[in-house]
Amino acid sequence: MTKADLVEKVAGLGDLTRRDSEVIVETIFDSVIGALQSGDKIEIRGFGSFRIRQRNPRIGRNPKTGQRVEVPAKRVPYFKPSKELRDLVNPDEAAQVAS
Repeated sequence: MTKADLVEKVAGLGDLTRRDSEVIVETIFDSVIGALQSGDKIEIRGFGSFRIRQRNPRIGRNPKTGQRVEVPAKRVPYFKPSKELRDLVNPDEAAQVAS
């Protein structure tokens, strides 16, 4: 699913124009990005949580030349799905656990 598909899906839910749906989807994404940039955690019940993880600096290798390369420390976004989402994606496993 692409962002355009998501906009179409939101527009199909009610009396919203495509432009209004686009604004809604952009606002949600911008809010998530803004919260992550400021170091906040986002938790959407029944879906999952977004947070930032810190990666330490390390020594890597250039795969072409084999030369050592210093990789700086960085912050990366991380998504952890909720139990409900995991169960919906893997219904067979959820049924086995419930038995």
